[in-house]
Parts: sequence; structure tokens; C-alpha cells
Amino acid sequence: MLKSVKLPFLKYKRINLPFENQMNRILVLVVLFCVGCMAACQKSDTLGPAQYKAQAKIDDSIVTEYIRENGLTGVAKRVQTNDTVGVWYIVMDPGQGTTLFTNSTQVTVGDTGYLITKGLVGTGPMFYETNQFHPTYPLGQVIVGWQLGIPKIKTGGEVRLLISSRNAYGPVAHPELNDILKTGLPANAILDFRIRLYNVIN
Repeated sequence: MLKSVKLPFLKYKRINLPFENQMNRILVLVVLFCVGCMAACQKSDTLGPAQYKAQAKIDDSIVTEYIRENGLTGVAKRVQTNDTVGVWYIVMDPGQGTTLFTNSTQVTVGDTGYLITKGLVGTGPMFYETNQFHPTYPLGQVIVGWQLGIPKIKTGGEVRLLISSRNAYGPVAHPELNDILKTGLPANAILDFRIRLYNVIN
């Protein structure tokens, strides 16, 4: 049988300080503001299905025109997966050996990146170049265009990749990528990469 015990501190009532309700209101407003900002950021980083299809059509039209205008018809091959993706590749040098690629494969590359724009004949403006520095990346953490294109060559090989915006940096501008283009990359940038594969580590 339980005995009732009277504790002295239960006699005191909770006191509401005058500023407490105001602080609670402010905290709720701050949380709602942060949630709103996060939602807005997420919306700007992605396209809806209709916008995605429209941009894919624009990108593919620009790349196919670029291929035709620059005499790459029959040389540039489109990467085929379960879905038709906007990545074209030209094997400049196949490299040597047998290389297995997974998402965790470390690839050491030297690369140069150019921007493709509508009506462009010749090479577009360069926005990035590794020079003598050869960075190493996990294949699963690079843009989709690289994930699909780099496995087309072996160690020591070189590949040229024409990559639609949906397989590169998407609908977001990247002003921080301004090594050479002082304005950085615009939103929906279509890219032309020349990549030399120096080493592969599994």
C-alpha cells in the first residue's frame, strides 16, 4: 500500500515572469523564419518535373547543335543508361589496363573545363584548369557527368565530356567557381571537360 507523502516544494506555484511569454513568441517566430528560409533555398536548388523536362530539352538541343557545328557528329557518343542522359563522350586516349570503377573508387585527374553556350562554334570560355596539380576525388562524389564519363577510359587515358546542366551543377549559379571566368558559372551551365585519368585506386 502506498503512503501519501507531502513534499514541501509542491506548495509553491510556478511564477510566470513578464517577459517569458514574449520570449516564447520571439523564439517561435525565429524558428518559423528559419524553416521558411530553408524551404525557399530548397525550392531554388531544384526544378519541378515540367521545368526539368523543359531545361533538359534546351540543354540537349544546345549540345547536339554544338556537336554538329564543330564537326563532332559520329565522334561524340551519347552515354546510354536505363534513362537517356545528357552526357556525350569522346575517347581521346583509351588508356591501358582493366579498371573497375565503383562509387568509392579514387580517381586522380587533370582536367580543363569550358562553358558551352547556344550558337557556339569552337571552344567556349575556360572556367577551370588544374594545371600541374592533379586532384583525387571519390568517383561517387563528383558530378554525374564525370561518374558516367570517366569509366569510359582506363588509367592514363583521356576523355572529353559534353555535359548537360542536369548532369553538372543544375539550376544553381556557382559564382565561387571563378578561377578564370570572373563571373563564375551561371545557372543551367552546359560544360565541356577534357579529363586525363592519372591514377585509379579501389
